[in-house]
Amino acid sequence: MRLRHLTDRRSGTVIGRRTRRTAVGAAVVLVLAGMNGPAIWGYASDQYHEYKINKPEYKAKNGHWDVVDVPDEYRINTIHAALLQTGKVLLVAGSGNNAANFAAKTFRTVLWDPERNTFKNVPTPKDLFCAGHTQLPDGKLLVAGGTQRYEKLEGDVTRAGGLMIVHNENPDKPMTFPAGTRFTGKQSGKTFESKDAVLVPRAKKEQGKDGKVKVTVSTARVYVEALEKGQEHATGLTDNYRIEGLTGDDARNFYGIANKLSFDKKDFQGIKDAFEFDPVAERYVTVDPMNEARWYPTLTTLQDGKVLSVSGLDEIGQVVPGKNEVYDPKTKKWTYLPQERFFPTYPALFLTDKGKIFYTGSNAGYGPADKGRDPGVWDLGNNSFIPVPGISDPDALETSMSVLLPPAQDQRYMVLGGGGVGEDKKSTARTRIVDLHTERPRFHDGPDLYAKARYPSSVILPDDTVLTTNGSGDYRGRSASNVLKAEIYDPKANASHRVADPLVGRNYHSGALLLPDGRVMTFGSDSLFRDKDNTQPGVFQQQIDLYTPPYLFHKGDRPEIRDTDRRIVKLGDKTTYRITSAHGVAKARLIRPGSFTHVTNIEQRSIALDLKKEGPDRFTVTLPKDPSLVPPGWYMVMVVDEEGTPSKAVWVKVPAAEKKDDEKKEEEKKD
Repeated sequence: MRLRHLTDRRSGTVIGRRTRRTAVGAAVVLVLAGMNGPAIWGYASDQYHEYKINKPEYKAKNGHWDVVDVPDEYRINTIHAALLQTGKVLLVAGSGNNAANFAAKTFRTVLWDPERNTFKNVPTPKDLFCAGHTQLPDGKLLVAGGTQRYEKLEGDVTRAGGLMIVHNENPDKPMTFPAGTRFTGKQSGKTFESKDAVLVPRAKKEQGKDGKVKVTVSTARVYVEALEKGQEHATGLTDNYRIEGLTGDDARNFYGIANKLSFDKKDFQGIKDAFEFDPVAERYVTVDPMNEARWYPTLTTLQDGKVLSVSGLDEIGQVVPGKNEVYDPKTKKWTYLPQERFFPTYPALFLTDKGKIFYTGSNAGYGPADKGRDPGVWDLGNNSFIPVPGISDPDALETSMSVLLPPAQDQRYMVLGGGGVGEDKKSTARTRIVDLHTERPRFHDGPDLYAKARYPSSVILPDDTVLTTNGSGDYRGRSASNVLKAEIYDPKANASHRVADPLVGRNYHSGALLLPDGRVMTFGSDSLFRDKDNTQPGVFQQQIDLYTPPYLFHKGDRPEIRDTDRRIVKLGDKTTYRITSAHGVAKARLIRPGSFTHVTNIEQRSIALDLKKEGPDRFTVTLPKDPSLVPPGWYMVMVVDEEGTPSKAVWVKVPAAEKKDDEKKEEEKKD
């Protein structure tokens, strides 16, 4: 049968019947596109994008994102997330930045098993919204602080209120005043009521060298409000307040003093409560409360397994003025450090060599712009602080991300992105790197981020690279400024490359964690608005996503640690595993499980292990001896083959280093 042809009149090209049908079809598409162009083009573009990102070669270069299927009953406003030694992830909302939930005492925690994708609701004892948390030596998660009261913006405050300082001049008698205690001004005659109970300790009595006894008044602080609404109940002066119900000596020894009690904005207020989450029993266990109420605190595990608690807003909404304290997991009690040091809220404080603390300058919110912002090394023993200079964009460290670059032995830290103090529109794409092992540590710029970004989330990967994703160019994603980009940084090459774009925007109240199978989960986001013109209130992003890095799309099987028993390995000790790998074994890493909130994950660190081949499939790893490099707790062991593909993790417990005799004697003296 002869093939009929159609000649293109413009070019003289002979077109076959199939080509003609295609041309006619294309013409129809063009006509339809003229009628509804944007919709068709958008659909075609989305289809092509889906095709492109699912190609094997694309995944092998850029990785891939997937959405976690979360049933409705387990969807929460995830504010905090921590990987537990069971492999499950604790997702904590508390009230979830929702004032209605707070008023209804609806506090949420969900336990997620990423391997089976199962979920469990966990009873939550207090509003743990904006608490601090850290891993403990026995595998429990310490959660301390949270929300006592939500903020009220100026204009929303209906009752005059503020700080009342309650005094006690009696050295022999402390006193607790319950919530609802009334204070009446001696000059103004106006009465205010405490919103919470307050304990005022006994006054301090000391005998001087001259034999005379000196009594120093003790104080405690409590938030008070007027009994009725209205501007007429505010005060504009400092006044002395008598306490209702007291008589005789008590009326003279106990009294209140307050400055202006007004309608100014009232910030969030913190709580003192502390809990250990037991990952085996899967419940919160109450421990002794902190000495200070804290909202937005940082908890840092020290080399002996004790926990440092720093900063936060207190029970009357002020930044804790440098009163830092330490939790002892053995006694479940808190002790003040002997000297004070001030930091803004959620400061990035990393345990470093010899038990010192490195403050990168990253923080997440409250505090004056000119105090406690400079990076430096803090010695807890003598309270000295040695500044580390050279950081670029020093006025844009708030909401920046900080990471101890892998391997941790190198003691190189990176600060990524950040923004101006408070709601400042400034943001930066800078990354800054410092090597604390140099004689005079100083920050130097690394490669710029994919965009100017507040709230970027960075996760250390087992192949010694760092994934960074998301953020927003403006405060809380304002003006539709969410950044839908991600990149992987190679510390060895000091270079970054773009990878697959995340599926949704994530800014304030978002984060990311490395999972035991080598994937990364991302959660949260709390945009202030959901439109570019900032007219529609934002909606909390409850979607959880999983990023599969390029190394899991390499050809061939990934290496496998065949011994899955959970082991206890002391610092400096060895342990042997049976490992199968088609591409050999290049390195082994000891990875501390992350605990992420508010652009802060000081827990995560990847430690290089000495690796020795003992036979065809037997390898011995040796742990470092330094307890400041490997604080006690549960860790993931992962091996990486010569292609850069990591194994799934197996868990080991590293106990606290045994104390020397002189250290034991020194502790006994303190006790």
